[in-house]
Amino acid sequence: MPGMDLDFSEAELHRYSRHILLQEVGAVGQAKLRAARVLVVGAGGLGSPLALYLAAAGIGTIGLVDDDRLELSNLQRQVAHDTGRIGRNKADSAAETIRRLNPEVAVEVHARRLDAAAAEALIPRYDLVCDGTDNFATRFLLGDACHLLGRTLVSAAVLRFEGQLAVFKSHVHGPGGLAYPCQRCLHPEPPPPGLVPTCSEAGVLGAVTGVMGTLQATEVLKEILGIGESMAGRLLLWDALDTRFRTVKLRRDPACPLCGDAPSIHDLSGHGTAPVACALPA
Repeated sequence: MPGMDLDFSEAELHRYSRHILLQEVGAVGQAKLRAARVLVVGAGGLGSPLALYLAAAGIGTIGLVDDDRLELSNLQRQVAHDTGRIGRNKADSAAETIRRLNPEVAVEVHARRLDAAAAEALIPRYDLVCDGTDNFATRFLLGDACHLLGRTLVSAAVLRFEGQLAVFKSHVHGPGGLAYPCQRCLHPEPPPPGLVPTCSEAGVLGAVTGVMGTLQATEVLKEILGIGESMAGRLLLWDALDTRFRTVKLRRDPACPLCGDAPSIHDLSGHGTAPVACALPA
């Protein structure tokens, strides 16, 4: 690949040897990972395994966005943190863990609450964005921002014993020239407040967030490497109690207010501040 830096140190070759052995990855693929910049919004239950596996894989730069502070109840699932860091900012804590795991990775900490201004400032600085918050306000803000700013969004959500995963890249076209759906093609508007319980109200099995965060990381790596079949245009649903996965096909909605034939959303002016929480969409 022209311009791709394939000069690896001996330590890098040893660290990433199992990747380089894969024909689908190899040295060129590992160089792509090293050159990539990924923004992870939310350093909690989903963001923890997601960020750790991205770091272990050798993503060159990982941005972490979270203004929340660590609480004891978080540690049942937020594995990037430990008991001694209770009270610390989650993005800062996760960054410390990442640096210990892989000093080769650059970590950019954004210890702030995500709003429209932050989204517009941060997202263009990264190649790909991950939604690790599962909050409706953040989900819709990220979905709109990534479409308008031309970035792929890898999104997951969890609640109780269930999880879901999707990749949204409505700024590009898929096979046959068909446009991919955006997040609003799936959910045109957020549900009314209080309709869907949060994890703090309904609970969540900690390991479920681990599975979904790891699946997110896998899709991020696939998108960067350009291997396998993208999750774009599909929604993965997982019921942990039944150990059952199923995939639903998503189609672009011509009447979608964001990516449709006559869109009504052209900027992020309709979004306010988006807090971090945990819930599945309705």
